[in-house]
Amino acid sequence: MMTFLFIALIVIGLLLRQRIVVILGFVAGWCYVVWGDGELSYVVMDLWAAADQEVLLSIPLFILAGNIMSQGSIAERLITMMRVATAPVPGGLAIATILSCAFFAAISGSSTVTLIAVGSIMYPALLKAGYSKKFALGSLCAAGTLGIIVPPSIPLILYGVMTQTSIADLFKAGIGPAVLLTVMMGIYALVRNRKVERGQFHISEMIMVTKKGVFALFMPVLILGGIYSGLFTATESAAVAVFYAVIIEIFVHKEMNFDDLQKVIIETATMLGSLIPLLMMALSINTFLAYEHVPHALVEIIQANVTSQTSFLLMTLVGLLVVGCFVDIGSAILILAPLLAPLALAQGVDLTHFGVVMIVNLELGYLTPPLGLNLIVAMGVFKEDFWLIAKSVLPFLLLMFIGLLIVTFWPSLSLFLL
Repeated sequence: MMTFLFIALIVIGLLLRQRIVVILGFVAGWCYVVWGDGELSYVVMDLWAAADQEVLLSIPLFILAGNIMSQGSIAERLITMMRVATAPVPGGLAIATILSCAFFAAISGSSTVTLIAVGSIMYPALLKAGYSKKFALGSLCAAGTLGIIVPPSIPLILYGVMTQTSIADLFKAGIGPAVLLTVMMGIYALVRNRKVERGQFHISEMIMVTKKGVFALFMPVLILGGIYSGLFTATESAAVAVFYAVIIEIFVHKEMNFDDLQKVIIETATMLGSLIPLLMMALSINTFLAYEHVPHALVEIIQANVTSQTSFLLMTLVGLLVVGCFVDIGSAILILAPLLAPLALAQGVDLTHFGVVMIVNLELGYLTPPLGLNLIVAMGVFKEDFWLIAKSVLPFLLLMFIGLLIVTFWPSLSLFLL
């Protein structure tokens, strides 16, 4: 009876469009009061323990760095370099779009920031150059999702926090799949637009734009090089990213002033006002589940009913594809990662590899109705019909699904740098 009431209250909350953080807070309180020791104070203790993790600082710092760069000129300078470099290639502007998304994602760690920063510049440029509206929309929405797999990735950080997996290892593991997806999209762009008129390559122009963009180009080298070399932790690299972005945008490029910086900080803080409490509530529920040995019970059930690692991975892929259609990636990771990670470990799947599989899988949810985040953001940024945008991403969804299968069943692609 209590279980039925619990589920009914959650459903009612969802139907009333309550915020996920409120629902997770209710779940955490119910678990401890009804199914636990009756002590609501344990939730507060869990929240404090969750907040007292240094790695959590990397999330707001990476988001702040990405927002500073999207408001400044780093994004524009990166895009200009890509456009000049790919000008003589068939479909060069389309390839430049995909490469710009990949490079900017390696700085911002966010899909929506990447889509907005690159899309606002490249969408009108693609249409002006003769590319179809469907291709322009589809390529920007799809390439924008590279922001959640190209390190430093906010979803990878969330997965690392929820499963106690090394974030530095997750960042390394994301490189192979990110390169694979970028190359697949680039090849499709070249083949699809091979008849579009090419531009001219001028070495003097390339030298000029490289000089202007050298500081922007150095940023992913600084961030990722510092992490992979062991010079920085993930949190320290996020702080370095913010410091570097501020110095370059205000004192070198001079595209921002301190008033602009204050506005960006306030906007970022407002956005994080919902993310951080959500993460803390999810960690509280995770603590309760571990205390009650729920993951262990699930492992025993799966082992009794799943006969192979392949069948487990296929079941997981299908389940996450469905979840991605209705739940945002942050909530999906916070809720499902602590439950799925022990199951993957029991089936002999490396947790670092599984984290990348999970993120790439949920990445497709950014492009699927009804709650595809990139579709919704693109509708607002490009002022186009939602269903036109949804149709435009279909070829890219197929490409990404093929990439997902390769990433899932070729673990060496993720783990070769570890």
